[in-house]
Parts: sequence; C-alpha cells; structure tokens
Amino acid sequence: MLFDVERTTLAGRPALTVRGELDLSTAPELGAAVDAQLAGAPSSLVVDLTDTYFLDSSGARQLVRISRAAAAQGVALHVVVPHENGPVRLTIDLLELGAVVPLVESVAQIGFGERDART
Repeated sequence: MLFDVERTTLAGRPALTVRGELDLSTAPELGAAVDAQLAGAPSSLVVDLTDTYFLDSSGARQLVRISRAAAAQGVALHVVVPHENGPVRLTIDLLELGAVVPLVESVAQIGFGERDART
C-alpha cells in the first residue's frame, strides 16, 4: 500500500487519516477526499498525517489548498503531524507550512468533543 485516505472521527470531529506517500500522484486523491468532507459543511475537520511517511512539494501545495478552502468555508482545520514523523515534518518545516496550515502535534492538542465556532 503506497497511499490510503480513510474517513474517521478524531477528537469528536470528522477526520481523514492519510497513510503512505503524499506526493504528485496521490495529492489529488487527498484533495478530493477533503472536498467531499467540506461539501458536508462540517464545523471542523482533522487531517491526520501521523502515518504519512513521505511528503513532496505537491503534497505540501495540497495542504495549503486544503487550509485555504477550509478557511473560506469557516471550517476549523487541524492537521496532525507529530515531531516524531521526521520525513514529513522536515518538508513542512523547510517550507514553513505552519504559517498557513494549522498544525498540531497530536490529536490530544485539538481537544475532545469541543465544537469550533464558525467565524
């Protein structure tokens, strides 16, 4: 398995768990999965990259697009990327994605069951 996006629930919120390589060939699949989730007008969405072991510039670009789309719809987005996930974290840190993508290190940082207010 090189890539998989699974719909789940994390911290009481709709979530997408991403496994494998997030790159040029798989970034559109993540984008489509996020678009499908956003079409349901959730108040928040979690994208969990804990089990993602590779991220290239296409994947990074998709994360920025996702962040902007969520913000435009008033959806509170949380992208989970633990520091222990060195390969993915390195790309995120080198590209300074934390400036435009709401990153957290763990689901515990999101808070269970709290609802984010739409702004």
